[in-house]
Amino acid sequence: MEWTKRHLLDLEGLSQEEIELILETAKSFKEVSTRDVKKVPALRGKTIVMLFFEPSTRTRTSFELAAKRLSADTINIAAGGTSTTKGESVLDTARNIEAMNVDLIIVRHASSGVPHLLAKNLQASIVNAGDGCRSHPTQALLDMFTIKERFGRIEGLNVGIVGDILHSRVARSNIIGLTKLGANVTVCGPSTLMPRDIETMGVKCSYRLEEVIEQSDCLMLLRLQLERQTQKFLPSIREYAKEFGVNKAKLAKAKKGIVIMHPGPTNRGVELSAEVADGEYSVILDQVTNGVAIRMAVLYLLLGAKEPAVVLA
Repeated sequence: MEWTKRHLLDLEGLSQEEIELILETAKSFKEVSTRDVKKVPALRGKTIVMLFFEPSTRTRTSFELAAKRLSADTINIAAGGTSTTKGESVLDTARNIEAMNVDLIIVRHASSGVPHLLAKNLQASIVNAGDGCRSHPTQALLDMFTIKERFGRIEGLNVGIVGDILHSRVARSNIIGLTKLGANVTVCGPSTLMPRDIETMGVKCSYRLEEVIEQSDCLMLLRLQLERQTQKFLPSIREYAKEFGVNKAKLAKAKKGIVIMHPGPTNRGVELSAEVADGEYSVILDQVTNGVAIRMAVLYLLLGAKEPAVVLA
């Protein structure tokens, strides 16, 4: 199929076919990162700006690597380096950046909806690198890519998502993407960290971690989003780790070949133990590797590539 979208704001606006096109395009780009010269000329002459109003390690670095490996020019702007600290609005900041004839802006912001606001008011393409508790589309795409790489499919797999579902943009995006591709998704966590009516998103809800571990082909652990919590949702971190943290003993009843995932950053000893994070079932570093390929695919498709990505591999 032909790609027609100008922006990537969330996965709700993508069809199953469009998601699969991104995943397939990423396969062609993953090999580029293994070369001695990790660069192709696909986006030579394009300018990409990374406008991050929240801290980031994996997302920001992999977007920058993705752009540079496609030969685009890149500019990094952190919140402390913008005039928003002087009272300028995010939209005015973005408009001034666009006035310098940039082609695409990658934005991360603590407020939900900021990428949509920019897409509505700018001519440059916008990529959502995470907005509030709402959406993180490229994280979900790299997670799906990693699952498909390991199992050869997504349809019919049982995926458990465990942790702070209420505040997690990663959980929301993964639920949307995985269910579109036919996975059976179960969310698990404390009742205080579970959104109301979560089942309306097409998932099952469980409050028993052991039950979810037993049925899952893939188990995705989420960090407690303490920075987004405005009230006390848990008795203590220790209590949470005891009930919902994953360790080797709890995995004793897991399916053979279960895959353990985490979007990072990982709080070892809370959502999972060190032996699980570094163990045989973990694909956490594979997720990081695949993040570069997925983000290369997204940038390539959004900036109007005319040739199939496979030609560049």
